[in-house]
Amino acid sequence: MSIDLITLNGPTMGTRWTLRLAPPAGLDLGALTDACAAAMARIEAQMSTWQPGSDLMRFNAAAVGEWQALPADLLVVLAAGLQIGRDSDGVFDIGVGALVRAWGFGPAQGRADPARIKALIGQRLATASALELDMAGGRARKLAAVDLDLSGIAKGFAADVLAGVAQGFGLTDVLAGLDGEVVARGHRPDGRPWAVALEEPLRGSRTVRGVIELTDRAVATSGDYRHFVQVGAGYLAHSMNPRLGGPAQNRLASVSVLAENCMTADAWATVLLVLGEDAGPALARARGIEAIFLVRDGAVLAEIVT
Repeated sequence: MSIDLITLNGPTMGTRWTLRLAPPAGLDLGALTDACAAAMARIEAQMSTWQPGSDLMRFNAAAVGEWQALPADLLVVLAAGLQIGRDSDGVFDIGVGALVRAWGFGPAQGRADPARIKALIGQRLATASALELDMAGGRARKLAAVDLDLSGIAKGFAADVLAGVAQGFGLTDVLAGLDGEVVARGHRPDGRPWAVALEEPLRGSRTVRGVIELTDRAVATSGDYRHFVQVGAGYLAHSMNPRLGGPAQNRLASVSVLAENCMTADAWATVLLVLGEDAGPALARARGIEAIFLVRDGAVLAEIVT
């Protein structure tokens, strides 16, 4: 007898969270939906740059040197962001908030600030040395002015949390996701791995390019085709290159990274996209990162798999 899959979903972080599962007898779907929605709302209230009252924005506005109490989840993401920043030699930097807004992304909603862009270009970010985290004490402080933005890691963390909520209800076989960040736990009801679609990197439409199968793995995709600004006849992706002081500029259309958890996959997908079609695959091979690169070559897409 076949068991039908269902999908629970709701809005969060400018997209939708989804949880796909075959509900066992006796599962309270209403309670599960409410728990998922509450967890996503909690993370958004902590990490959003769109909500002026979020914990992240409160910390951004705090005075240098003053300890600020922060929620445990936010501290975990800050610590992970700083570590991946060190591991990537600064290519991943959670201190790009000013750059993001100057170029018209996030709450700036397409309104770029040329004067601010000019002032920021060439400035070397030093976020790792500007933050001090006290994980045991549940607090953090800035040692220098810093403007944090977690858009390259927060959705991946949220997907991990979503899978964790399902586990709390005794569910071991689920597919949890937020847009391009997906966590696969266990198997489909027929025992096969979960099938996760990878999109064609097309602006303005959604088309499936291929499918990968996952069991107890996560995948995250960064690309130049969902969030971008148009400059003349060209497009600039939302992923910031701290070394340039602006958006990544290369021929990569998208990078999908597989990892044990989605937070890690999300951040490394950003790193590899920023590095480009040559340095990205080289670093992925050097670090043993499983990744799929789509490279624009005129109207053709070339694929590189590591």
